[in-house]
This record gives sequence, C-alpha cells and structure tokens, in this order.
Amino acid sequence: MTALNTKTFATMVSDQVTSIQSKASQLINFTIGSVLRALVETNAALGLWLQSMIIQVLGVTRASTSSDSDLDSWMADYGVTRIAATAAVGQVTFSRFTPTTQAIVPIGSIVQTADGSLQYAVTVDLSNPSYTTAGYVIAAGTASVTVPVQALVAGASGNAAANLVTALAQTILYVDTVTNAAAFSGGADAESDTALRARFVAYIASLSKATVTAIGYAIAAAELGAYYSIVENKKYDGSADLGYFYIVVDDGSGSPPAAFITTVTNAVDAVRPITTRFGIYTPNVITAAVAMTVTVASGYDAAATRALVVTALQTYINSLALGQTLQYTRLAAIAYGASAGVANVSGVTLNAGTADLTATAQQVIKHSTVVVS
Repeated sequence: MTALNTKTFATMVSDQVTSIQSKASQLINFTIGSVLRALVETNAALGLWLQSMIIQVLGVTRASTSSDSDLDSWMADYGVTRIAATAAVGQVTFSRFTPTTQAIVPIGSIVQTADGSLQYAVTVDLSNPSYTTAGYVIAAGTASVTVPVQALVAGASGNAAANLVTALAQTILYVDTVTNAAAFSGGADAESDTALRARFVAYIASLSKATVTAIGYAIAAAELGAYYSIVENKKYDGSADLGYFYIVVDDGSGSPPAAFITTVTNAVDAVRPITTRFGIYTPNVITAAVAMTVTVASGYDAAATRALVVTALQTYINSLALGQTLQYTRLAAIAYGASAGVANVSGVTLNAGTADLTATAQQVIKHSTVVVS
C-alpha cells in the first residue's frame, strides 16, 4: 500500500490561507478570532476527521495493517482463527499443623499468590489416591496432600514460580497452609497479531499441497507453541524407509500429554500425501543441571536476587526448542540480566562441566536442577 500523504491541522489551515490569499487582490484578515480564520479552522477540523476515517478504513481492509478483532474478522473469512490462550497448571500442597482430624480439600477450592493477583482452582485427578467425589482427603494423622490446580485466567502470567502460591482464598476446615513446591507451566497468551499473520501465510502456502509446509502448518495450528521436526524417508531409528516420515513434536513441556499427540496425529493425517506413512514421537529430554555462585550487590536482598536468577535460568532452559543447543557461556549472561543486583557470576557449571549441551532433532533440553549460591 502506497504511503498516504497525510497532513496536520496546522498544515491544513496554512494551505487554505495560502490558497485564499493567492486569489485575493488585497491582504485578507486571517487573525485568530476573525470570521475567515474560523471558517478555515472548521474546514481543517473536518479534513482531519475525514483523513482519520480513510486511514482507519484502509487499515482494517488488509491483514498486514489490521489488528485485534479486526484481524480476527479478516482471518475468519478464510476459516483461520486465532489460537486461544491456555491456562497454567501445576501442583500445590495443602498442609496443617495439627493432623489429628480428617480434612477434605473440595474440588474448585481457590488458592492464590500472597497479593491475590494470581488465582488457581483445584481440579480433578482421578489417579490421585486421595481423590474422592467430595474432594481430596487428608486422612487423620496425615499432615498434607498434593493436588493439581489450574489458573482461573488463561495466559502466560499464570506460570507462577515455585513457592509463590501461598494463600488460601477461602477457609478449608483443618487446613492451615498451601504452597507450590515447583513452578507452574502450560500457561500461554493468545496468539499475537504477528504470529497469526505469519501462520496465515503458512496456511495459504499449504493449501492443496501435501508438502512439508502443509504438515508443518497442521502441527502449528494444533496448539499454540508447538515445536516440531520432520524427517523424511527414514524411520525413527535412522534406517531408510521410502514413503515414511516421522515427526518429533513438543508442546513446550518436554513431555506432551497423550491428548496433544492425538490432536497432532489427526491434523497430520488430514494433510499427508496419499500412500505415505508416518509416526509421531515425543522428544527425548536431556536434563541440564546448572550451578553457579552469584555475588549480590550492596543494598539488594541476597535471597530474592538469587531466586530471580534461578527463575531466569529455568525459564530460558525450558524455552529451548527441539534440537536447540544450550550454550554454556549463555548461562552467565542470563544471570547478569536477571537483576541489577547481580554484581558477579563465577563457578558456572553445566552438568558438572563447562561445555555446551547439544541436542538432536529428536531431543529437547530441560532443566533438572538450578543451584545458585
């Protein structure tokens, strides 16, 4: 689209005054408060309004310039919808000081961070031995029970760090405290405008084509944040097999659930070339154990600063895609960037060494332990 030659209010007034004066044989009064000045400024205000309407109409008629609901409406004409946000999930532990009486944690009980900004509801886990239709039972003589929860509001903000969910939103009889020993995961914001536009291009490229691009689009559309690698004419073990391809796919967790694998399988099956066969595999997880010593600057809380470094390292490592290398030298840079209170980083080790941790297209790297002393 050619750039519009837009004008400001002052320019519109100036252009009118110049045009009118050039047609007159004597000097015309355009001082502030004069009748002609008022008419000129009125025309300029109307021109600005018309100009803004033109810009708005042009903006919403093209996918590259529209946004939010306008972009959604544009994409809907082609049957493409924005991938919705997903809610974070995790485990919390309910505990009590006096475990003499049986307690029940009802399904739907709300827990939250200390400031109440993030809230989570207890969900059903049929495999949990403490689960009953009434809720999770803390038997007499038992001090605690660990149960699953899900964020009430979908989005990446729900991925709370460890030990942040520490408050009960309501009273639960014979239960005193709650905490999350591990960070929550799985929360993702809705697909951004930029990502939706990029996926739309892939969608157009995939139409009526049983290609790698078409298969990749089908996987990407299955769930926000899906990572994948496609290998053609080979089995998973590396042996040749013409007409067969395999896909290693991950939802970002390193251990995608069966429901995710089923969704991807169905999506790929709908676009695969006729007579071809394929297999879907989850990634092999390579664990990364990181240790380092952080010197905290004067005036900063040492424990809080080191906790920020731990969270930053865990987040970075867990964000690595299939086959992506974890660079040893990157670890110190992440630590420095975690807080202005980090004065020095030393003694950095990665799996007890100082070498990069590499991964193949079948592997993904996730953190096992991150120790910052």
